[in-house]
Amino acid sequence: MRAYLIAMGVRTVCFFGAVIATGWLRWTMVALAVFLPYFAVLIANAVRPRALNVSTQRPPVAPNRHLGG
Repeated sequence: MRAYLIAMGVRTVCFFGAVIATGWLRWTMVALAVFLPYFAVLIANAVRPRALNVSTQRPPVAPNRHLGG
């Protein structure tokens, strides 16, 4: 989430910079503002999935132990 917000902040700066800048710098900022959302989504989704059950090697516990018996 943090990386996505940083990328969107940079995109906002590029939009404002494209208004002020001239020449090749303007077009570079426009290109960054256009393509940054795509890369931001890729970065935000590039996380390893969490394991649902990490402890599959332990034997099950008897039910009476949980019920106080």
